[in-house]
Amino acid sequence: MTHGHTTGTGANPEPAGPYGTPYAGGPGTAAGMPNGAAGIPNGAAGMPYAVPRQRTTEPAPVSAPASVSEPAPPAPAPVPAAGKPGRDRYLDLLRSIALVRVVVYHLFGWAWLTVLFPSMGVMFALAGSLMARSLKRPALGVIRGRVRRLLPPMWAFAAVVLTMMFVNGWNPADDPDRGGTWGLVELFNYLVPIGAPPYPWHVGSQSGLLEDTWAVQAAGPLWYLRAYLWFVIASPLLLWLFRKAPWPTLLAPLGLTAVVGTGLVTIPGETGNAVTDFAVYGGCWVLGFAHHDGLLKRIPRYVSVSCASLVMAFGLWWASNHLGPDGWDLNDIPLAQATWSFGFVVILLQYSPSWQELPGRLARWDKLVTLSNNRAVTIYLWHNLLIMATVPIIDLAYQLPFMQSERAVGALDGAYTIWMFALVWPLIGLMVLAVGWVEDLAAKRRPRLWPNGTKRSAGRRATTTRAHRG
Repeated sequence: MTHGHTTGTGANPEPAGPYGTPYAGGPGTAAGMPNGAAGIPNGAAGMPYAVPRQRTTEPAPVSAPASVSEPAPPAPAPVPAAGKPGRDRYLDLLRSIALVRVVVYHLFGWAWLTVLFPSMGVMFALAGSLMARSLKRPALGVIRGRVRRLLPPMWAFAAVVLTMMFVNGWNPADDPDRGGTWGLVELFNYLVPIGAPPYPWHVGSQSGLLEDTWAVQAAGPLWYLRAYLWFVIASPLLLWLFRKAPWPTLLAPLGLTAVVGTGLVTIPGETGNAVTDFAVYGGCWVLGFAHHDGLLKRIPRYVSVSCASLVMAFGLWWASNHLGPDGWDLNDIPLAQATWSFGFVVILLQYSPSWQELPGRLARWDKLVTLSNNRAVTIYLWHNLLIMATVPIIDLAYQLPFMQSERAVGALDGAYTIWMFALVWPLIGLMVLAVGWVEDLAAKRRPRLWPNGTKRSAGRRATTTRAHRG
């Protein structure tokens, strides 16, 4: 029994983007893949090469007599090889903030969080910048690599969720909403998320450990994987269009959102949802291209910030006239979400510093920022299910001997959501230990249980020491 407590997860949850952080640099510096999985070999970027001297046909000069002793010129000091650019910790920090905001939003359901920090727009912009960098290589190989990184963590999640659904009696062939052969075919979306995966609206019992709507909440974040996959597939064409006509390509998604996200044109079913998601966040994805190519840096800051503020103001005005059942939740207002996220991302990327390490007081969060970036897919996929898992754990407290008074029960009821917030983070940590290493396998790295950068930093210090020792 859950004592009537439910999570704050909405019907249209927000995730955080699953992939790595662009490397630091000036305009045009490419965005990198997480943990150094870039298309440039280690140490190759910026390697100084000696210019070979041209061989001449003239006779060599006559050597001085042996009796004349001249000191040999000093050997030039060896030039150390330039290492690979470091992680851009500013963008790493943005990704971590987005992840925390997503968890808090799904737990408390505070609509104003979608205005305070539009996590989805930020994450799509970071992913778009990364994709633009990667497309210096052949497009087919890049797409194959992105899909390879995406699918194994999803398969681990789907294996657990589908098993729980089947054990609780769900049969996709008999589902009243998506039954028959088509329901079985749609299970393929748990393997490759080209569409919306099926799930029951009610499964299990209301008196069970989880609410009978747990499947909806657990599978809800999978919409992001669908949107991300289609952005990846479309990126070669989008990037080509952007470099041919940057401004029309950058603004076209906002225009498309004004058509399909306002009811002017209605596309039914999951196809309509997919098109709307693509339109709403397409502008942010292409802003990632603009960030990578240095377009934003070529615009005077006062111009870009002023224009972005006007776009954001329009988004708030539109939202104020189209409030949904959850008030100022921009997830329910596509055009407001698109314009607010677009302007917000422009300002973040325009002021983007290139931090090789977190400055000042932010440095104390370095390990957590590194861990959350290395396990972003795991945190994103599992956080909704883990939020719901806190309910039966907290309910055990009602059975404690000192919790039998009305005052004690009332105190726990009043702080129930706070206890959920406190408990979900240890559960996320346990899930990182349990299945997070699948992300390493997907990236063809050695599996790591807790990749917070500690071992990597120690290894770098040892390498530096050996280099100085000669």
